[in-house]
Amino acid sequence: MATSNTSSQPLRISIVGAGIGGLTAAIALRKNGHLVQIFEAVEIKTEIGAALGVNINALKVLDHIGVSRDNLKGVPWHGNIFFGSEGGEGTTHRWLVPAANEHPGLLVHRSDVYEELKRLATSEGEGPPAELRLGVKVVACDPEEGTITLNGSETIRSDLILGADGVHSVIRTHIAGSVVNAQDSGLSCFRTVLEASNLRDIPELEWLHGGISGVRSIVLKGGPPKMLLVYPCRNGTLVNVVAFYPDSPEDAAGKSLFRGITQLHSHSRVPTATREELLAKFSDFDPKYLCLFDLPAHSEIHKWKLRMLPLLPTWVSGCAALLGDAAHAMLPLLGQGAAMAIEEAGSLGYLLPAGTKREDIPARLQAYQDLRKPRGDFVKTKSFEQIAQGFTFLRSKEMQSYLLEYEPINAAEECYQKLFGEESLAN
Repeated sequence: MATSNTSSQPLRISIVGAGIGGLTAAIALRKNGHLVQIFEAVEIKTEIGAALGVNINALKVLDHIGVSRDNLKGVPWHGNIFFGSEGGEGTTHRWLVPAANEHPGLLVHRSDVYEELKRLATSEGEGPPAELRLGVKVVACDPEEGTITLNGSETIRSDLILGADGVHSVIRTHIAGSVVNAQDSGLSCFRTVLEASNLRDIPELEWLHGGISGVRSIVLKGGPPKMLLVYPCRNGTLVNVVAFYPDSPEDAAGKSLFRGITQLHSHSRVPTATREELLAKFSDFDPKYLCLFDLPAHSEIHKWKLRMLPLLPTWVSGCAALLGDAAHAMLPLLGQGAAMAIEEAGSLGYLLPAGTKREDIPARLQAYQDLRKPRGDFVKTKSFEQIAQGFTFLRSKEMQSYLLEYEPINAAEECYQKLFGEESLAN
């Protein structure tokens, strides 16, 4: 790669982290002709987190970069049904904005999303394929010089560095100027995926497949914050389960659970739990909900501690920027964690077209922050507030409109034209 950049030369871009945000950014930027390397610390990249919701705001970006929806194997997400832990009829909450009902989001397995994004990032196609380097840990970054240092002391010089390396981001430390640690929230969860092949043979599980296609939430009433979050994925052949529970006496008393914003604490080795341990934690739930765990296991039961990350003063410094969980780790209660990373990646792709020069980078990253940080911080805060305020998102047309009707590519285009395009020249 060249050591400098002109209008005819592509940018040299280093992306740290090969998760959903990092791969989406790689696709958007390679399509502009830029030379992209992706550095991932683990040697075999897997998505232990199981499934996720990709709502219509994120699908607009995925469609824009050429993702095949067939390869995502998603289940339509028409809304949410709430049940009380003691049993009884559920309360259905369809989306309150027409677009989300006419063109619903998808409930997908993370590995299906990952494989499709990796295919688009690294295979032959529009622009030079991104180079994916697995088993390479980034240990330091100099945002002003545009360098990252690998664990073997190799130094990589780039025109742009993107930190998509999660809640324990190394790049964040160098952008913020100090370590910003994730903190315990007092909340943990079990995560697992179950086989759905004989789902309809179990009468007690009618609550799971009756009604609209979407998420089922079973909430403990009148006690500590506990909830089962259940939804199908992979064309309905699998069922994803997230079981939230407090993990300290103080939190069980409901005094200080929500001191900040939380996110799954991911390591290459995630603790596992037994079915009996999970059932014991949720023994105060109606047996018809616990019948869910009679389905055959598709994956182990993983045990995750939820941690919180404070609002950051900045996402950018020099020629480096953050996106996704590295910038705004959040509770998974709005179905928008991955969506924000996808939106940010799409925005970066539009703000850094072919012909972008190295000297343009700081101004483009400032525009990226001005465009994206208020939205990312808002979603992070509102995600945290959902439990304390009783899932107001499901009853707020205003909030659903803000989240789901947002046009991330159009917003980035307007930002670019105003600051750097023909519109800027006219002012």
